[in-house]
Amino acid sequence: MANHSANHPAHVQHHFVDSDQQFDSAKLGMWVFLVNEILFFGGLFCAYIIFRAWYPELFTQAALELNAFWGGVNTVVLIGSSLTVAMAIRSAQRNEIKGLRINLMITILLACVFLVIKYFEYEHKLHYGIAPGSFWDPTPEKLAILDHPKANIFFSIYYMMTGIHGLHVLVGIGLMIWIYIRAGKGHFSSEYYTPVEITGLYWHLVDLIWIFLFPLLYLIE
Repeated sequence: MANHSANHPAHVQHHFVDSDQQFDSAKLGMWVFLVNEILFFGGLFCAYIIFRAWYPELFTQAALELNAFWGGVNTVVLIGSSLTVAMAIRSAQRNEIKGLRINLMITILLACVFLVIKYFEYEHKLHYGIAPGSFWDPTPEKLAILDHPKANIFFSIYYMMTGIHGLHVLVGIGLMIWIYIRAGKGHFSSEYYTPVEITGLYWHLVDLIWIFLFPLLYLIE
């Protein structure tokens, strides 16, 4: 027993044989979680498809109220953050802790930029009463444009899909701050970087979902 403990790295939990088994188990668990997330967003995408089929002209008209330029900027921001989080994982694999922390910080900053842009998008719409569900109360000039009796349906879907995605971005920021702090304490190395990689997998899903949301909501023709 003593020999087993001596040969057992500190980062390997007692119920795993070695680092590889722990890493594979953690990665499999994350993939199962990500599949569940895809199924969750799949329900929202189904709702979008159904209502768009029912009200195609409404969706085309209402989408004009979304700012495709800033939506595109946010797309570039998230794609950039996918690159930096991949670089963070690579740095951890190469035992470059400074590079890991720098790339994590850049990813966190890019995620914050995404949320700031989204805040101003929301604020602009809410200023004109373009709100979800029962809060729908557009000002006269916007009501003249959004004259469809079901116009609030599009924006309810918009707020639901982008709002839940925004929550996922916040969770990702929290996870990366946690990884950043742990990296500063020397918890990661080329032998142990499992939390870094599975957090990166989560962040890639967040980016991928937005890549689908952007054209579906902002680029309707």
